[in-house]
Amino acid sequence: MEGRFGGAAAFAALAILSMAFAFARAATAQQNAESEPVKADQAAGEQANPAKIDLGKAIFAERCSHCHGPNMVNSGTITPDLRRFPDDHDRFVNTVKHGKNNRMPPWGDVLNDDDIADLWAYVSSRRTP
Repeated sequence: MEGRFGGAAAFAALAILSMAFAFARAATAQQNAESEPVKADQAAGEQANPAKIDLGKAIFAERCSHCHGPNMVNSGTITPDLRRFPDDHDRFVNTVKHGKNNRMPPWGDVLNDDDIADLWAYVSSRRTP
């Protein structure tokens, strides 16, 4: 009977260590992501407006972060890592408005064009090559 409990305890310890490692990696990734510089807004062809980025970040936190992760930090396995979203404004707007593959819901009835433009400013400011 001791062997069974010893194995269970070892398994539990391994699970806890695995979770701690995953949380540490996520925290490091979030810290690195938060320190990334603001990049040019490709849709407007000019330097991104910090106010639009801030508005987009707030909209993202309220509407998008539950699937795409806080500050867009996620593993990219279930939902895409938006920091790697292509520099394609039209694709972004279409996906947000109409949804995608019956997995991402359409937001066109919830977000107006200005909201989506602010989201694009935030997403494009966080893009990594």
